[in-house]
Amino acid sequence: MAYRFALAGNPNSGKTTLFNNLTGSNAHVGNWPGVTVERKEGKCRKVKENVTIIDLPGVYSLSPYSQEEIIARDFLSKEKPDVIINIVDATNIERNLYLTTQLLELGIPTIIALNMMDEVKLRGDVIDAKSLEKQFGVPVVPIVATKNQGIKELLETALSLDKKHESAIKTALENTKLQASVSGISDLLKKANYANPLYNAVKLLERDEKVKEALQLTPALENSINQIIVAAEQAEGDLETLIADLRYKYISKAITNHVKKGRKHGELSFSDKVDKVVTNRILGIPIFILVMYAVFQISLGPIAALVADPFATFTGETIPGWVATLLENAGVSDWVYGLVIDGIFAGLGSVLGFLPLVVILMLCLSILEDIGYMARIAFVMDRVFRRFGLSGKAFVPLLMGYGCAVPAIMATRTLEDDRSRRLAITLMPFMSCGARIPVYAVFAGAFFASNQGTITFTIYALGVVVAMLSCILLNKTVLKGEAAPFVMELPPYRLPSLKSVLIHTWEKAKGYVVKVGTILLTMTVVIWVLQTFDFSFSMVEDSADSIFGSIGEFIAPIFTWNGFGAVRDTGAVHWQVGAALLTGLIAKEAVVSTLGILYISEGTEELTNALSTALHTHFTPLAAFSVMVFVLLYAPCFAAIATAKKELVSWKWTLFTVAFQCGVAWFVSMLVYQVGSLLGIGLG
Repeated sequence: MAYRFALAGNPNSGKTTLFNNLTGSNAHVGNWPGVTVERKEGKCRKVKENVTIIDLPGVYSLSPYSQEEIIARDFLSKEKPDVIINIVDATNIERNLYLTTQLLELGIPTIIALNMMDEVKLRGDVIDAKSLEKQFGVPVVPIVATKNQGIKELLETALSLDKKHESAIKTALENTKLQASVSGISDLLKKANYANPLYNAVKLLERDEKVKEALQLTPALENSINQIIVAAEQAEGDLETLIADLRYKYISKAITNHVKKGRKHGELSFSDKVDKVVTNRILGIPIFILVMYAVFQISLGPIAALVADPFATFTGETIPGWVATLLENAGVSDWVYGLVIDGIFAGLGSVLGFLPLVVILMLCLSILEDIGYMARIAFVMDRVFRRFGLSGKAFVPLLMGYGCAVPAIMATRTLEDDRSRRLAITLMPFMSCGARIPVYAVFAGAFFASNQGTITFTIYALGVVVAMLSCILLNKTVLKGEAAPFVMELPPYRLPSLKSVLIHTWEKAKGYVVKVGTILLTMTVVIWVLQTFDFSFSMVEDSADSIFGSIGEFIAPIFTWNGFGAVRDTGAVHWQVGAALLTGLIAKEAVVSTLGILYISEGTEELTNALSTALHTHFTPLAAFSVMVFVLLYAPCFAAIATAKKELVSWKWTLFTVAFQCGVAWFVSMLVYQVGSLLGIGLG
């Protein structure tokens, strides 16, 4: 028999950690039907039964205020999983149980999983799980998802649940002034054979128009229900507010009776004490800058070089050397040798060598997220963002942009209004994604080796500054409006889970390698062909005469004022960068692989330092920094642009965002080079 277990809970409740624990590497990631919010599901590897785990978006309630809440509600009410596993952060039990009171009204067999019980014990708190079971009428299982504690009991309980538990479920509105109204509407819906009668009755009392529209009530039934609602409103006033108040009173009673706090009233927790410094109005932003500076020094500085340099030598010199020897001994033709060594290895080797840097950076960011610091950054940045027309809530998807723009653009669905979503999507490329790291590493390593971490940090910081200035411009022109209110719950600080951090880092590293082995492999072959043959498909001696060379020379004049492309003083044309930037629209890593093919094929023999040597012959340090700035700011890859189109639901806005991003990239890059030249700043 096949089972479906749905994981439901607040953000930061440990839901994703539990999902990873249950499914491991068996998870399948896609999108929910009709929307681009990520959907995760996977086979549970801890039981012999056929159990599929569905990870619902983290939500605070089942009210239709965000896309996540609509998705969670629609799945639970329409698809009816066999069991709901409600993950509750036991350290913040009162806030988390609000969602629980709504889930119980669905009538689906439910388990409350009290997560983070180890932290509850450290605080000196005591939660009586058995008493809570009697209070809610459903099983309550204490767990610690990060340490695999209580997971076996949780799954055994879930597999033993059946529909008989529905009659035992107790809801927050029982024995209250609204019980008669809820029962009256519920009985009417039950007689008319509507599903989820109790849940829908409460939603109709709240005047939830989406639920009413979905139910498609007959005129007679709608009239009968309206009479009950109007009578309740006349007696009690705003029912939605009253229902929320009754839920919290029910929860407060449960907490008073079944939870004992170890900390005295008014006594600050460890997280509160740390937050007094970390989220301080004056110290918060400087601390954030220092933390991120340290991250870039670790991931792109001398420490990372201890791992990255040997790996780059192995992938860029040792392996190509072995393959070159094999090809020579096999007596292959010149074009085959050129395709494999000057094409595939010169292109992929240039990108794959930076895998350790990507892994270390993602590892650092994963640790910060697991600790709970990332949520603090959003809180601290709210004060800054609000001055520019965005709330701190927008910083969360923008922060995700440092990993990959595609899921970050999807995450803008959490923003309530279209204006905020459009602003965030337009600014997204300025938050440099992980795919751009190889570009920075190549140019910073070639021209600023002793200050590689500092230069890269400067690039990332420049992205934030440009995003803020662009926000002001857009907020005063095409996207006028006020910032939406920002309410965010700060999770307690926690020691990072080694398993969770490693899984997250592994997923990023795997994605990087898969992209190298698929998209970039295909592109390197295409690029090699384009730079080897002219339009008559004759092999050329000089790649400048090739198809790619002609395209690059056509583009080059655009970058005359930026210090790369057509150089005004000498008349020389460095077409390679313009051509590489075009391929970067397919995948940002392709900028490096393209430069590797174009420059290494000019005759250099050692692949490890070939690209660095070639760049030194074509660029000044200031021009190299100008290239880095342009790569930082110009439009993201086609996958991100397609995602933006889906979110914006408008070709006009999509084309505007791409044009705006490319225009800003050109202008800032030009400004950096021209001002630097006037002031005699060589950056050398």
